[in-house]
Amino acid sequence: MLRSNPARINRRTFVSGVTLATMATLAACGVGGRGSSGNADSLTLLVEAGGHGQLQPIADQFQKDTGTTVSFVELPYDGLYNRLSSELNGNAVSFDIAALDAIWLPAFRGALTPLDDLFTEEVKNDLFPSLVEEAAPDGTFIGMPVWTNSEILYYRKDLFEDPEHQSAFADAYGYDLVPPTTWEQYRDAAEYFFNAGGGELYGTDVKGAVETEWLATLSQTGEETMVVDSEGNVSLGDDNSLAALDFYTSLLPYAPPGAAQMDWAGAQNLFNQGQLALMRFWAHAYRQVPEDSPVVGKVGVAPMIGGEAGPAGVPGAYYLSIASASPKQEKALEFVQYAFDHNELSVDTSLGLASRISVLEARREDEGFEHFGPLLETLNAPATMPRPAIPEWQEVVDTALVPMIQKAVESGADNAALLEEARKKVENIVG
Repeated sequence: MLRSNPARINRRTFVSGVTLATMATLAACGVGGRGSSGNADSLTLLVEAGGHGQLQPIADQFQKDTGTTVSFVELPYDGLYNRLSSELNGNAVSFDIAALDAIWLPAFRGALTPLDDLFTEEVKNDLFPSLVEEAAPDGTFIGMPVWTNSEILYYRKDLFEDPEHQSAFADAYGYDLVPPTTWEQYRDAAEYFFNAGGGELYGTDVKGAVETEWLATLSQTGEETMVVDSEGNVSLGDDNSLAALDFYTSLLPYAPPGAAQMDWAGAQNLFNQGQLALMRFWAHAYRQVPEDSPVVGKVGVAPMIGGEAGPAGVPGAYYLSIASASPKQEKALEFVQYAFDHNELSVDTSLGLASRISVLEARREDEGFEHFGPLLETLNAPATMPRPAIPEWQEVVDTALVPMIQKAVESGADNAALLEEARKKVENIVG
């Protein structure tokens, strides 16, 4: 199960070493020593295991068109970070290209090849503004987005289109039952279906074990700085932060118990089992509803809900970056450009994602890709913004944000006090 980005397995704790199984995989792939493969007609690409499928069709076509093979080294999320940290910081690499989570770019920017020449106006105009911003954490482009994601709204079409529910909802709330677009509509629908569910249906979930959904809620308030800016100024604890946390926790009465431990996998399983009427979740999950699920064929999707500033999500992008220590700079640049030019090859995969606006637009009306429209609208929304481009961001998440959210979803929580506590932690981290 993917976590808060496609192809992400775990981003809670970075393990201290690479396992024996990982070492065996690396040996089988012919990497592990200094420098990438000596074959001039080959490239080595380091990738998180869940994202391999997104890139394999591109690599296959690249080999057909150029004669250059691309060998993949797959690692779990934590192992990938450790490998990158060890090799890039040591300036002795066993790979040429890596698929990097957006939040890693600031940490490794000094060891990555500038890609400014690839970012023409035509390229930038075909990418979401948040992705263009993320790709250049210090003003120099160091990653080409290869796929992106965002949370969107999932809802049960069979419930929302049921005449009895439509009538009862209108009588109770004074307006029509439609896929919600605002916080108020979302809370009303969650409350209604919880009450109508007879103990067998929850209105929505509340995820306490992840931070990204609350960050999306924060953006929906109109907050212009997500927790901390690039200069270390902390906004956590302002009125928008409190409004976001208050709304987030206001959904607890209509959600399953145990919210403090609820993560992406738990929520997705509940929805696929027919136990949730509403869910905010990453767009890729639309194509992953099991065929034997009680909700198969009953899942509707819409843009992410919005607060005062309208809808907003958190971009979940991965970027192709080139190790500056690789001896195959020209060939690696050729592949990165090729991956952008042939971004459509990633769509018909298990994740079914892409990074280019034109690619998503071209498939949004196709059967099975109904999630592309909501994804486009959410990522293009003015309030959508990327996570802070600071090397300490993962520490901020693990040390301050997730603990704050987990405490906030417990009974009797003081949200204002929790925000103040988290603000002090963030200031200590970035100060």
